[in-house]
Amino acid sequence: MPSDSYLGWLALGLTPGLGARLAGKLLREFGSPEAVFAASLTALEACHIPAEAAQAIRSQQPLRLAEKEVARVRELGAKLLTWDDPAYPPRLREIYDPPPVLYVRGNAELLGRHSISIVGSRKPSPYGVQMAEKLGRDLAGRGLVVNSGMARGIDASAHRGALDALKQSGRGATVGVLGTGIDVIYPKENRKLHEEIAQHGCLISEFPLGSFAAPQNFPVRNRIIAGMALGVVVVEGAQYSGSLITARLAMEFGREVYGVPGNVTHAGSFGPNQLIKQGAKLVTGWEDVVEELPTDIRAELFPAESVSTEERATLLEATFSPEEKTLYGLLSADKTRHVDELVELSGLSSSEVLAALFELEMRGAIRQMPGKHFVKSLL
Repeated sequence: MPSDSYLGWLALGLTPGLGARLAGKLLREFGSPEAVFAASLTALEACHIPAEAAQAIRSQQPLRLAEKEVARVRELGAKLLTWDDPAYPPRLREIYDPPPVLYVRGNAELLGRHSISIVGSRKPSPYGVQMAEKLGRDLAGRGLVVNSGMARGIDASAHRGALDALKQSGRGATVGVLGTGIDVIYPKENRKLHEEIAQHGCLISEFPLGSFAAPQNFPVRNRIIAGMALGVVVVEGAQYSGSLITARLAMEFGREVYGVPGNVTHAGSFGPNQLIKQGAKLVTGWEDVVEELPTDIRAELFPAESVSTEERATLLEATFSPEEKTLYGLLSADKTRHVDELVELSGLSSSEVLAALFELEMRGAIRQMPGKHFVKSLL
C-alpha cells in the first residue's frame, strides 16, 4: 500500500473539528485532499469550517500525523479505503456524509456485496438472542452479508449466526462496524468474536487507531450500519435506544426497515413494535426480509427451499424418545425453564431429564442458557 496515496485522505480524518460532513464539503469544493491542504486560509475560511480546523490544515500537522498513522495501519495488517477506491462500499458512498476513509481488517471484498444490517438491544431476552442468531444464520447462509455493530447482545448474536452459517455450509459472511479504532476490542468479552470476524469476515471503522469507546462515537457509527445495507432489521430495542437511531437513519437513506415483533409488556420490544406500527416490515423469518428486496436481488440470492421450517420441526420431533417429547413440549422459544423446574413438571427423574436434555441439545432442538436454563431453538 503506497503510503503517500492515502496521506491527504487520512489527514482530513485526523483534522480536529472537521468530521465527515465538513471533510466532504471541502473535497467537493477543492476536488481532492491535496488541493484542500494546498488551499489558503482565506479559501478554507470561506467554506465556513471551524477556525480550529482551518488553522490545522494550514499548519500541515494533520499530514504529519497521517504519515505515522499509515505506518501503524500497515503494521496492523489492515487496509485503508477512500471514496475513490472501487472497493469502498457503494451504498455507503450514496449517503450525505460518508466517511472519507475507512480502516479495514479482513476481506474488503465483502463490502461490495449485498448486505442486511441486524441491530438491537445490548441486554436482549433469550428470544431476542435466538432470533438475531437465526436471522443472521439464515440470511448469511443465503448469500447476504450480515452487518452489525459488534456490541454485546443482539449485535454479537447476529454476527455469530452469520459465522455459524459459514461453518455449516461454507456460505456466510459478516461485517462488524466498530465505534472504536479498528485495533480496539470493545466490549472485552467480544475478543474472540473480534478476531474471528477479522479472519473470516471484515471489520471496519472510520475512527483513528487507538480511539476508545466514547459514547458519541456510536451514533456516528450507526449511520454506516444503516447506509451500507439494503435494509436494517431491528430485533429488540428500548424506546430511546441506538437501534431506533439506526432505523431512523435507514429511513432517511431510503433503506428498508424491518422489525421483529416482541412481547408488548417487555420494554425491549418497544422499538421494533413501534417501527412496525409506523410501517416497518414485520419479520418472523428470513423470508420476510427477502420479500422486500428488489426482484433481481431475490432471484440472485434466494432459490426456493425444499423443506419449510415447520416441516423441519415435524421431522425432528418424530425422532424424539418419549422423555425428549415430554421435555420439548414443556419448553418454548421465548421463555427459559430451569432444569429443576423441568424435573418437577415432567415427573421424570433428574438423571432422565439431564440425559434427555443433553440429547435434545446435541440435535439442535433446544439451547442451554446461563444458569442451567433451557429454551427451544428456533429451527
